[in-house]
Amino acid sequence: MVDYELLKKIVEAPGVSGYEFLGVRDVVIEAFKPYVDEIKVDKLGNVIAHRKGNGPKVMLAAHMDQIGLMVTHIEKSGFLRVAPVGGVDPRTLIAQRFKVWIDKDKFIYGVGGSVPPHIQKPEDRKKAPTWDQVFIDVGAESREEAEEMGVKIGTIITWDGRLERLGKHRLVSIAFDDRIAVYTLVKAAQELEESDADIYFVATVQEEVGLRGARTSAFGIDPDYGFAIDVTIAADVPGTPEHKQVTQLGKGTAIKIMDRSVICHPTIVRWMEELAKKHEIPYQWDILLGGGTDAGAIHLNKTGVPTGAVSVPARYIHSNTEVVDERDVDASVKLMVKVLEEIPGLEL
Repeated sequence: MVDYELLKKIVEAPGVSGYEFLGVRDVVIEAFKPYVDEIKVDKLGNVIAHRKGNGPKVMLAAHMDQIGLMVTHIEKSGFLRVAPVGGVDPRTLIAQRFKVWIDKDKFIYGVGGSVPPHIQKPEDRKKAPTWDQVFIDVGAESREEAEEMGVKIGTIITWDGRLERLGKHRLVSIAFDDRIAVYTLVKAAQELEESDADIYFVATVQEEVGLRGARTSAFGIDPDYGFAIDVTIAADVPGTPEHKQVTQLGKGTAIKIMDRSVICHPTIVRWMEELAKKHEIPYQWDILLGGGTDAGAIHLNKTGVPTGAVSVPARYIHSNTEVVDERDVDASVKLMVKVLEEIPGLEL
């Protein structure tokens, strides 16, 4: 079972790419404090939690940024025009509630709008809305009123989402991509008892806009081994053929073989499989043909880093209703703990 209160703090804290300081960074720092020897925030904003050891230097990364919106224009009528920060589908904006972040710990509400279908041309009703057709309504009647409310060009917006239980084993929330992996990272630090490895737990920034935090933090740490934790697609839903589902909820942690950004080191992949079998941790395979993870930046550091990755299967990613199975989360935590315990004996 997941630590619901810890997970709630992590997933509901704001932190769109480049603006992780609005909330999630502080939550992550506090969560790591009891389990590591030192914590620092680097120049780009990555949180690097170091557990000192005399063995190989190991970097574990999970990104703490989330996708969101940025205000690009305020209409004379008070409506906000926005641009995506990360991979946002404009279809996910319509009829949704948002938080418009005026400052740290201060927001106003907004709703996503577009031209009502009732007055659209029949042919236009069949088309997905474009970014030119959507806007955010904060209740202002003029540009001046919106500005008086604190809205500026560059203001950051997130969905108004929260963590909830869904059925017996499942959870639904905003920002499981990739806060469920940040939670996994913290829990691995908490549950790890003995390891000779020199371990760096890194909550990275700006993954959703190009794996940027992983690139700079890997350069600074210069690890002997790298591991990324992220979500992967669980398309185990009606209408998706079995061979295109990627992973399934409730079937265990997903050991990554390949995605668009990385081909994981084959020896590490098989070693992780052996660990899962040895410790009776349920697992499945992750081959993701679209999308990448922090592993893509880590493995290219300097002269190269042998890299593996673990993925938490998730439905409906890049929306405000992402769904995971807590059994898969627990399996991911257990596998990463075993990786850290036994990596001093790994031979490539």
